[in-house]
Amino acid sequence: MDQPVRELSLLLTSPRVAPGLLSAAAWQALRSADHVLAADPQDPTPRALLAAEVPVRPATPSATPQERAAELLALDGIVVWVGSPDGDPGLAEALAVQLPEEDPPTLELLVGSWDTPGARLLDAVAVMDRLRSPGGCPWDAEQTHASLVPYLVEEAHEAAEVLDELDSAGGDAREHAVDELGDVLLQVLFHARVGAEHDEEPFDVDDVAAGLVAKLVRRHPHVFADTQVSGAADVARNWDQIKAQERAGSDGAQREHPLDGIPRGMPALARAAKVASRLGRAGEGQWLEEQVAGLEAAGDPGASLLRAVLELRAQDVDADQALRHTLRSVDTAARQRR
Repeated sequence: MDQPVRELSLLLTSPRVAPGLLSAAAWQALRSADHVLAADPQDPTPRALLAAEVPVRPATPSATPQERAAELLALDGIVVWVGSPDGDPGLAEALAVQLPEEDPPTLELLVGSWDTPGARLLDAVAVMDRLRSPGGCPWDAEQTHASLVPYLVEEAHEAAEVLDELDSAGGDAREHAVDELGDVLLQVLFHARVGAEHDEEPFDVDDVAAGLVAKLVRRHPHVFADTQVSGAADVARNWDQIKAQERAGSDGAQREHPLDGIPRGMPALARAAKVASRLGRAGEGQWLEEQVAGLEAAGDPGASLLRAVLELRAQDVDADQALRHTLRSVDTAARQRR
């Protein structure tokens, strides 16, 4: 009768890491094992091991966790089980139950690869692709960039409402923030997936990410190059200068007005603050003050609102954020009266 196994390792790998990119400890264990088994040698990780000349033999197909545990424990020597893509639910528990009481083998979880920060984004991309692909969700398949815009705006507002006071909150509020940020991320992934289907000028999530990385590196020369800054104010000035250079033509001539690029669909109060900021940085703050005074004299009712925005900006207060805070206070007080 075979001697019981002395060492049994369950190899764990991340499906978000390319098969074969394993830790040194994992490769050492695999190459020194007497038996390397996998449920399906055609799964990605077993295929990578076979390509590296590590013998992998198939285990009994469609075995229950209890049957799989018995099969592994019946082998002698050093055994490595290459985990299945589904994570082999129930196997560890079945092994724990079936381990012999006398002279049990060494049982270990051998981590071959693990997720790097951001790895779960790959899952999000895969789910979005599944929803949009044939056989996925009929509603998702019908959406266009235009039809999705209202959801992007709505989700952005919902996230802003939660994030506005998150620094002073905790517990459920932080979980709510994670949820709302996920909804915003969904919109980015959705638009990228729709963009990938364009017949002539497709773009996908990698294009979006590559453009973002290039922009962040380009606009942070104090981090990625040798530009020196003395604080956040210098960073902001450099950022504006770099943006101006990006907007300039090949001859270096400025081709855009300071107000270009401010979305007309922005909430009016936020747009007013952005207009005031842009004109102020362009050296036209005094001109704006004169325009507001003229509109006030003419009885323009919106001028008083714009005047309030300018006064708050002079105090370094975000008018839109301040009004949101005030409305929340009014909402709370009104509900307490009932």
